Amino acid sequence: MTLPKPSLEDIEIRLLLQGVYEYYGYDFRNYALSSIKRRILGFMHLEGLANISALQERLLHNRDNLERFLLALTVNVTSMFRDPSFYNTFRTQVIPFLQTYPFIRIWHAGCSTGEEVYSMAILLEEEGLYHRCRIYATDTNEKVLQNAKSGIFSLKLMQEYTHLYLKAGGKRSFSEYYTAAYDNAIFRASLRENIVFAQHNLATDSSFNEFNVILCRNVLIYFNQILQKRVHELFYNSLCTFGILGLGRQESIRFTPYEQQYEEIVRGEKLYRKARARGHEEALRHRDFNHN
Repeated sequence: MTLPKPSLEDIEIRLLLQGVYEYYGYDFRNYALSSIKRRILGFMHLEGLANISALQERLLHNRDNLERFLLALTVNVTSMFRDPSFYNTFRTQVIPFLQTYPFIRIWHAGCSTGEEVYSMAILLEEEGLYHRCRIYATDTNEKVLQNAKSGIFSLKLMQEYTHLYLKAGGKRSFSEYYTAAYDNAIFRASLRENIVFAQHNLATDSSFNEFNVILCRNVLIYFNQILQKRVHELFYNSLCTFGILGLGRQESIRFTPYEQQYEEIVRGEKLYRKARARGHEEALRHRDFNHN
């Protein structure tokens, strides 16, 4: 069977991403081609560039253009208490399990501008667990991490976020968690006390701790199968036995080498418990077999 010949544009995109990786260390080579192509073309339009060769020239010869390019490539669509049933399930099904631990480590991978990180901090505080938690909020993009660290969001979003908070089982008045200042909502500094914001690239970086919970929601959908498998292996190896993995609504552990190593907590809510420590070598053999 003969594979279709890639278009010249696709070849240029792969060369561009390879150059960005080799020169700057940012790895987008295994992002889903259709998605990243759409974002690259959109960036070129905004920059007034006629072709990808011109973009490559601009990026590789002037680092000042890199930050805008990285912002264009990373998807930062998020909100507080996104998919409120997910948080409701976490509150009712996961919190009782976490209460059995003296100290809880949570990794929020691909945290973007931080709305979901603050959502989890609020939930944990309401359940009396925040004081013994450490949340590691990571993203590949330094600019969005700076926004997340500030804890400042648009005031006009608070009505929508209040609605989602209540649907997620919120127990207080949502306005207790922020102060309105002009057009901004400034969230309480106490919510950041146990959050560590740091750069981490899921495409290239390794694990940095063992976690009770890993949340990576609506990130894997932008990766191709090779990168998805790498990230699932990273998460599996980073979770403690019986640790919790939370994914986005359109994401799943199905068809990964680790599918049999988790049990779904509530059907459809994309919360999984690492069921057993044994079987890791079997999973790796399964992965290697699929690669052959």
